[in-house]
Amino acid sequence: MTILFNLLVLISFFVLMEGVAWFTHKYIMHGFLWSLHHDHHLKEHGGFFERNDFFFLLFAVPGIFLMSYGLTHSYSDFRFWMGAGITLYGAAYFFVHDIFIHQRFPVLKQLNSTYFRALRKAHKVHHKHLNKEEGECFGMLFIPRRYYEEAKKSKSELWS
Repeated sequence: MTILFNLLVLISFFVLMEGVAWFTHKYIMHGFLWSLHHDHHLKEHGGFFERNDFFFLLFAVPGIFLMSYGLTHSYSDFRFWMGAGITLYGAAYFFVHDIFIHQRFPVLKQLNSTYFRALRKAHKVHHKHLNKEEGECFGMLFIPRRYYEEAKKSKSELWS
């Protein structure tokens, strides 16, 4: 029972992090911490690292803290699995956002499923806004249905 509970905690916190990331992106990154995020919306930001990368630390600290605190008790401590869910989301974010979408490393270019095309489109729509107002598509892994439908339609047109 403990293994199943811990797996449920891990999955729940992974999914919860999408909501946290959406909220943080919309109201904090595009709000009072725009000064750290705005370089991410520029085509040229002067190097490999961006000020926006600071947010990686902001999200990593709670995961590290929870995993460390949980380990002082045991691997079966639910706080370890909460931190593991947060950390797993961070890894997914890094692979999807930094590697796949923004191509910070030249790999994963050929992913061409409906989901990945829709994900790229939603992110492109987000980046068309160069200021902090009037943004859209603030999430990462869960995308609005319309982009998924567009990607499905464009894929079927390719095969027609």
